[in-house]
Amino acid sequence: MIETSVASGRYARQAIFAQVGPEGQQRLQQARVCVVGVGALGTHVADTLARAGVGFLRLVDRDVPELTNLQRQVLFDESDLDKGLPKAVAAARRLAAINSEIEIDARAVDVNQTNVEGLIEDVDLVVDATDNFEIRYLLNDACVKHGIPWVYGGVIGSYGMTMTIRPGETPCLRCVFPDPPAPGDAPTCDTAGVIGPAVAMVAALESAEAMKLAVGALDALNRGLLSLDVWQLSFEQIPLGAPDPACPCCGRREFAFLDRAAPSHTTQLCGRDAVQVLVHPPARVNLAELARRLSPLGQVGFNAYLLRFRTGAFELTVFPDGRAIVKGTTDPAQARSLYARYIGM
Repeated sequence: MIETSVASGRYARQAIFAQVGPEGQQRLQQARVCVVGVGALGTHVADTLARAGVGFLRLVDRDVPELTNLQRQVLFDESDLDKGLPKAVAAARRLAAINSEIEIDARAVDVNQTNVEGLIEDVDLVVDATDNFEIRYLLNDACVKHGIPWVYGGVIGSYGMTMTIRPGETPCLRCVFPDPPAPGDAPTCDTAGVIGPAVAMVAALESAEAMKLAVGALDALNRGLLSLDVWQLSFEQIPLGAPDPACPCCGRREFAFLDRAAPSHTTQLCGRDAVQVLVHPPARVNLAELARRLSPLGQVGFNAYLLRFRTGAFELTVFPDGRAIVKGTTDPAQARSLYARYIGM
C-alpha cells in the first residue's frame, strides 16, 4: 500500500514547507483544477499539479501527439506517436501512473462557445496552457462570468509571460489587453520557434500560482504581468493595480467572446502542417461505420477516441463530435474540401 500520511507519505517534503503545511496539503487534495491545453505548458503544469496532489485534474486538449511535440511536451514519448490517442487521454494515462490517488478527467475536445462553461463550471480554478488568443479571451469571459480564478500563460521563442486573474479582485485579461492581436500581427511557434526552458519557466510560475490559489495563499499571488526571457536572462513585472471599471468584460460584464455565434470554422494549428475543421452544431460520428465507409479509399485505423484516415498526401484525424484535423495542408479551403469529400458537411 502506498504511504500517504503527511509525515511520511508522498507529499511529506511539500507539507513541511511552512507556506503549505498539513492544512494546505489537505486543501490541495480537495482542489479541482482545469488545465486547458495539454501541450508544452499544459504537460508541465499537469505533471507538477498531479505530483503535488491536486485531487481533481481536468485535462482539455483538441490535438494528438506529434514528433515535433517531444522537444518540450514532457508527458509524451515516442511510443505515443503510434498509439493514436488524443493528448488529453495519453497525458491522463501517464499521470495516473505517477499518482493513482487523484482523479483525472480527460476531455479530447476543442474549447469553444458551446462547451467552455461546462468545462469550468465545477472547478475551483483554471490554468491556461493554450496556444491561441481566441481561446484565452473565451476563457476570460467564462471565468469572469462565473467568478472562477484563472492563470494566464504564454510562451514563444525564449520569451514568456503570465498573470493571475481573480475576477472582481484583479484586472482581467481584457483590462490589460482590450482586444486580441489581429491575425498575422503576433509571432507563432511556426515563425519564431519555442525552446523548452522558456516553457518550463512559465509553466513553473503558473503551477506555483495554481498551488497558491488552492491553499488560499492569496497574499503571495502574482499581482502583475510577469514577463521573462530565458535567453536574455531578463525578468520584468508590471504592476496592474485594480480592475478597470470601463473594461467591457469585468467592468460592464459584456461577454463578447462567449456570446458570439459558433459557426463551423477552420483553424491552422501552430507548428503543424495541419488545419482543424470544427463543425457546428457538433455531430455524433459513428467511428466504426465511418471506418467501414473509408476503408476502400485509403488506410484507416480507429479506436474509441478518434479515427485516422490516410489518403495520398493527406491524413484526416476525426473525433466523435465531428471535429477533424486535416494534416498535409495549411489551406483552410482545401481542408474543408477534404472534410466534405470524405466525411461530409
